[in-house]
Amino acid sequence: MYIGVKDKLTLTTNEIHLWSVAPQTIQQPELLQAYSQLLSPAETIKQQRFRFEKDRHNALITRAFVRDLLSHYADVLPADWQFVKGEKDKPEIANPPLPLRFNISHTDNLIICAVMLNDDIGCDVENTLRSSNVLSIAKHSFSDSEFNDLLTQPTAQQTSRFFDYWTLKESYIKAWGLGLSIPLKDFSFTLPEGFQQQYQQEDQQENQHCIDTIKLSFAPHRIDNPNIWRHWLFYPNNTHRVALAVRARSNNQQTEYKMRFFNSTPLINITETLIFKPETNFKPDAK
Repeated sequence: MYIGVKDKLTLTTNEIHLWSVAPQTIQQPELLQAYSQLLSPAETIKQQRFRFEKDRHNALITRAFVRDLLSHYADVLPADWQFVKGEKDKPEIANPPLPLRFNISHTDNLIICAVMLNDDIGCDVENTLRSSNVLSIAKHSFSDSEFNDLLTQPTAQQTSRFFDYWTLKESYIKAWGLGLSIPLKDFSFTLPEGFQQQYQQEDQQENQHCIDTIKLSFAPHRIDNPNIWRHWLFYPNNTHRVALAVRARSNNQQTEYKMRFFNSTPLINITETLIFKPETNFKPDAK
């Protein structure tokens, strides 16, 4: 019988925990059955609506993953968590035992969840190997400065730069919880010069797995304050790009955020890593 991991974690103010799970590495029938017993009736109905087995599998892992990881922070069993849609229609914990804020994202064989206290947080993960007409998408979705920066990149680097901006934009709107009601052209990111060569080397050092010197600006008609936002880009492997966004209640430009990283097999174990390094064993589909 699977009852969950008993290890408890402590979150402090301005501390961010970034979790990951690789759904295709979890195939044990008994464990999957245990996961299905954690879901609420509404979650089960939604999970079963997916047409393809792979999508049903990923949805099951996602819900079990979130329920299990939240139980590491409070004396609540994974099956006992209840969720509601907040004022911005973003999923939130009903009657939380502590002010946990979380956000999830998923792509091919990788699900992530970012957790912190009090402040709004958004995350996005993308498979950078997927086929996309990045210039066409960027022309309609990026600010002028972002699009122009994309065009200045060597052709071989344009897809990578596209996903830098795309994940940052997704994490921003997910922190707000307003989805695409925020036009993507209304806000713009500026990346540090030369960072791609520094952070995408084959032999990355432990302090080279992410960048945080990212600037945010807004179109004149958008009401927002860049001084309450912080952003991070992660390069965990040659396949995935991950971005985080935090929206604080006051100026956080000098705030020292602490990061911790966890790989999870829900109900079985968690492994803390020094850098964000998901255990995906990802193999791209043959073309």
